[in-house]
Amino acid sequence: MNRTFRWAALGLALTTAVVALAQTQARKPAPPADDLRAVDIALRRAIAERLPQFPPVDEVRTTPIPGLYEVRFGTEIRYSDAKGEYLIEGDMVDLKTRRSLTPARVVTLTAVDFNALPLADALVTKRGTGARRLAVFEDPNCGYCKQFERGLTDVKDVTIYTFLIPILGPSSQERSRAIWCSKNPQAAWQDWMLRSIPPPTVEGNCDDGALARNLAFSRKHQINGTPALVFQDGTRIPGAIGPDQIEERLKRAADKMS
Repeated sequence: MNRTFRWAALGLALTTAVVALAQTQARKPAPPADDLRAVDIALRRAIAERLPQFPPVDEVRTTPIPGLYEVRFGTEIRYSDAKGEYLIEGDMVDLKTRRSLTPARVVTLTAVDFNALPLADALVTKRGTGARRLAVFEDPNCGYCKQFERGLTDVKDVTIYTFLIPILGPSSQERSRAIWCSKNPQAAWQDWMLRSIPPPTVEGNCDDGALARNLAFSRKHQINGTPALVFQDGTRIPGAIGPDQIEERLKRAADKMS
């Protein structure tokens, strides 16, 4: 789904070492901006030279641990010393709050502004009052998406925006186009995903530009797998989750938005 980078050749990096370092060192103010810029330059150069097969560093930030820096590759988080001599893979845990800081940072990085979603390019399903809103990026040939859709039928009082992103090959493109171009796209989608009834063959011309726009949007926001869920508060969940979890996330999003 998301890009993952493995540093087996560098040996195992233990998160507990990070935690121990946090316990033994007093917290200090962040370094001056000039110092951080120097560290940024040094880390980018060192990682590019020592790990040339890796993508370029997107961002370098300070962490609560003095001398340890967050290094971001897309939405992947790693940690390094100021010279780029060591690279640590794992979660940073704040022992006072028992909070894992790394996943929280990833949630922030992957958040999508719900109001920025191109809703006109989505299939729309309204259940009950439709008061709650959920966006889902799906491929019609995705088995996990079919599993997810079956569970989604149990969720009430929600408006679901389904963005077709045919990423699993040519047949996904053909099936997505057939669904989008049918007389009743939402019914065609439900027939296929829930009942395995193929969409009708497309006859004549059809404006299927929404599919290309959906793919471009998903690439921009690094939505690389299906299903991918976006809740109204902007939080994103990769992969299929059950109706109970969907309900919990919808409630959490509603509470944050109120």
